[in-house]
Amino acid sequence: MPSSPVLPANLSTSDAAIVTSRLGRRCFLVLAAIALAYAFLAGLHTLSEPDLGWQLATGRWVAQHHRILSTDVFSYTAYGGPWIYPVGSGLVFYAAYLLGGYALLSWIGAAACLGTVALLLRRGSAVSAAMAIVALPLIAVRTAPRAEVFTIVLFAAYLSILWQNYQTGRARLWLLPLLMIAWVNFHLGFVAGLALIVAFAGLELLEMLFPGTRRREAVERLRRAAPWFVASAAATLVNPWGWGIYRALIRQNRAMALHSGWIFEWGSVPLNRVAAARAFSLRGAHPFYLLLVIVAIAALVALLQRQPGAAILLLGAAYQGVRHLRLEALTGCVVVVVGGSILFSAMPQIGSRIHNARIRSILATSAVALFALLAFTGSAALVKINQESRSTFGTGLSWWFPQRAAEFIERQDLPGEMFNSYVQGGYLAWRLGPKRRVYIDSRAIPFGPEAFLHLSDLLQASPDSALWQQEAGRYNINTIILPLDRFQSELEVLRNFCNSTGWRPVYLDEAAGVFVRRKPETEDLIRRSQVECATVSLPAGPLLSSSAGRFNQWADAASVLAALGRNSEALAAADQARLIFPNSSFVPWLRGNVFYAMGLRSEAEREYVAAVSVEPNVPLFWFSLANLYKHEGRFSETIHAQRQAIQLSTMPQPLQLVKLAQLYLEMQQPRAALETFDEAVRSAPPDLLAATGGRSFKFQVDQGRAAACRSLGDMKRAASFDDEAVQDLLPRK
Repeated sequence: MPSSPVLPANLSTSDAAIVTSRLGRRCFLVLAAIALAYAFLAGLHTLSEPDLGWQLATGRWVAQHHRILSTDVFSYTAYGGPWIYPVGSGLVFYAAYLLGGYALLSWIGAAACLGTVALLLRRGSAVSAAMAIVALPLIAVRTAPRAEVFTIVLFAAYLSILWQNYQTGRARLWLLPLLMIAWVNFHLGFVAGLALIVAFAGLELLEMLFPGTRRREAVERLRRAAPWFVASAAATLVNPWGWGIYRALIRQNRAMALHSGWIFEWGSVPLNRVAAARAFSLRGAHPFYLLLVIVAIAALVALLQRQPGAAILLLGAAYQGVRHLRLEALTGCVVVVVGGSILFSAMPQIGSRIHNARIRSILATSAVALFALLAFTGSAALVKINQESRSTFGTGLSWWFPQRAAEFIERQDLPGEMFNSYVQGGYLAWRLGPKRRVYIDSRAIPFGPEAFLHLSDLLQASPDSALWQQEAGRYNINTIILPLDRFQSELEVLRNFCNSTGWRPVYLDEAAGVFVRRKPETEDLIRRSQVECATVSLPAGPLLSSSAGRFNQWADAASVLAALGRNSEALAAADQARLIFPNSSFVPWLRGNVFYAMGLRSEAEREYVAAVSVEPNVPLFWFSLANLYKHEGRFSETIHAQRQAIQLSTMPQPLQLVKLAQLYLEMQQPRAALETFDEAVRSAPPDLLAATGGRSFKFQVDQGRAAACRSLGDMKRAASFDDEAVQDLLPRK
């Protein structure tokens, strides 16, 4: 961010340039130092990624067996199925765990975040340092210890090298194939490196459209880079499976539609008026939306500077970040390096329009101070409790993992196989393996697309149902471990499991519950360890010393107590959490749920409104308000709240859109209903559209469309939709 200082009248133009350069350099050094300190603090948090568990288990398995696994060995439902995944990251994490435990793994996350920003600023300016401060929250999320962290760091390295070569024609391109050998053995994200190579080759081809010097320089750069680009592509074959690594990429790509509908990080950034308004509000500010504004400005500047390649690169990176939340950090990297460079090159022209040197100096200093304040505010927020995050500032294992429940299972040596949820599987494969295998884990791919739906069906069914009896008999399942922290939807089914006759609770805390199948060989354990869900004391263990730890204990305890219908105790636990963190949005939302369950609608509305006022961009809070308004017959307010929730959601909401369309029907707004039904179908994943039966998604949509058409007097279309609804009842061939 160059600026012009106040210069003596007799200072020459060349001397002025030197002084200006020195000030710009000082601004860069200050902002870069702030960005690096911020990066280290942002990256230092407790381990919370579900994937880390199975990656640690992978490292342990390879170290113990001295060979690379190519089939699943961690589960009993997909055991022996094909599984190809780079093992280098698992070996690194396992070695770090042996050397320094979970704490060292947390420090690796901090070092990765710091290293990523350092690579992005390797040849940066004050502008790129300022961009790094904006993008840092997004980068820090993706540099948590898991295999993906290597993609973030190596992507930053590739981007820095390739952009340097594009700008100067002089870069250490020989590093690219060496880095690729490491990348392909650390994470499947190595394809992002290949994408960068293709993108920069495309940039050089675009440069050839310009005659004269630009064309000659582009030809020379591409001629010099081509052998290293080819070598980098060939380096992807330096892995235990050779070409087979691409089979893993193909399987992952085929599963992307399912992942986008079920897994949060593969959801998309909402781009609509409601989300944008919330994103730029003081309370709901989100850095990615600011990055999109920066991309738009930088792309326009690039076009004005006749650099269409840079504009396309920026817009392409923004598109990928919008498409998948998981790619926001890579978008941030491109904005820092490419956007920062483009905007920095425009600063002299902007500065020349401000003739007063003192004003230019004040503006530059104020800009540095503004970004420094942004970094300070972000750093200060790190040490506070964030009830929307699974991790907290510091080192070690996060609070949400079922550590005590796993210890109980291990100590009691429970017979048979263990059923667990998707999010728990990785940790349990690491903590209880290799002696115990898991039902499912966050790898997703080995289990197939139907695993998500089947898991959901099981959890929604009564544990005494024929579905559960069949599943338990098929796999010899005698133990169920349910996640119960407040982020889990399994809380909704806890009471069903507590009231089961075929399964009995033998362990329960605020993070997880363990249920054992009633059989002759488990009767003794049930007598010794049976837990009474109606009276068990929560929090179950001693309170932690940190305020974040105590808040999480009380907040989770309140959630479990509410799920068990122990309303007065849930309110008391929520009050304890609120004493620790008065500005929590979760606590009033939970209190609203409890009041709603007690039939106290006005009190529930007050609490829901309080939650929304603290965190207006959380869809769940708006959905709760919509549900309350609907039951009170306040349809206009219901529609507003429902629409707010849907437009703020990062995941597709086809079922909620159907509910909204049905509300429009009740309010005699058939055209709005038809439009909303169409929107629901467009957002629905293939598995939901393919389901049949009287309660299926497609049946509800076609029935609703028929009703809307009848209201509009279009009997022909109504009959057509009625016919489709009948077809929805029939099994598909």
